[in-house]
Amino acid sequence: MSRRDRLKGLFDDTAQELAAANYEESSSRGSAGPVRTMALTLGRMEEESRAMQEALLSGERIVELDPDLIDSSFVRDRLADQPLDMEDELVQSIAENGQEVPVLVRRHPDNEARYQIAYGHRRLQAVKLLGRKVQAIVRQLDDTDVVIAQGIENSARRNLSYIERAVFALNLELKGFERPVIMKALSTDKTELSKLLSVAKAIPAEIVRSVGAAPGIGRRKWMALAQDWNGMTAARLAKLVASERFMTEESDRRFELLVAELARKEAKPEPAEYDWKPKSGGSKIAGRIRSAGNSFTIALKTGDAPDFGAYISRRLDELYEAYRAGKLQAGE
Repeated sequence: MSRRDRLKGLFDDTAQELAAANYEESSSRGSAGPVRTMALTLGRMEEESRAMQEALLSGERIVELDPDLIDSSFVRDRLADQPLDMEDELVQSIAENGQEVPVLVRRHPDNEARYQIAYGHRRLQAVKLLGRKVQAIVRQLDDTDVVIAQGIENSARRNLSYIERAVFALNLELKGFERPVIMKALSTDKTELSKLLSVAKAIPAEIVRSVGAAPGIGRRKWMALAQDWNGMTAARLAKLVASERFMTEESDRRFELLVAELARKEAKPEPAEYDWKPKSGGSKIAGRIRSAGNSFTIALKTGDAPDFGAYISRRLDELYEAYRAGKLQAGE
């Protein structure tokens, strides 16, 4: 059976909803994404709208399930769940009119007594909040079907932010999905997918989680941050991301604080310079020690300087290992 045939019937929203969501996507992203990516999204929306209409006309059987028996997808696409409340428009609509469109699920691959949702995450949340059974279509789907359904749902509903798209792409790659599948799930092309993956790989996952979805931060800003990222960057930002001030800000603002900290020029400490002599006294050796930023020098002089300098040099490895062991013991 072809991929096109297997995908028919996965998509259960109206063509008007899909078109409206696509318009919203283009308005919110502006010029951040390539025009060719938008063309791919438009083409896929049109194709899947036709598939959706055919599936609805086929009159597939709908069953009622306990929402507590339905698990989320095996791969995360959002950095944080945003739970619905009773004031949400979708919740109110289902409360007044019932669940008009079913969700799509499959039998859980690891537990036959449970299900795994492929499409309709927000409807499942809303029905669960209302304490009702959820209307669902149960279908045999493989992992690729589920991933592509997730991508189409994100296009038709609240869009993933740029960094969520990047992390979703990386998660799919790490789970072994091929590039064509990932491109279809994200409605993107090969060039844009490479950029998404480069951002997700460059910036540590803990930093991304600390910042959050940052819905107002687009591709160019994330790519600029990724290009400037290195080991020194991570060490410099550790204190900032752990601060209460950082965590109480909204996600977009946390990203701005991150960039501002990287742009700030650190004041260089004043060099420290002093003389050294053995505590035991005597005048056979003396030294001049200078510490300045990332450098540290010891200059020895007088009679024992050559022999003592050679002695230290022979034991540098031993001294350094003792230093490292001390830091590990102290938990640094």
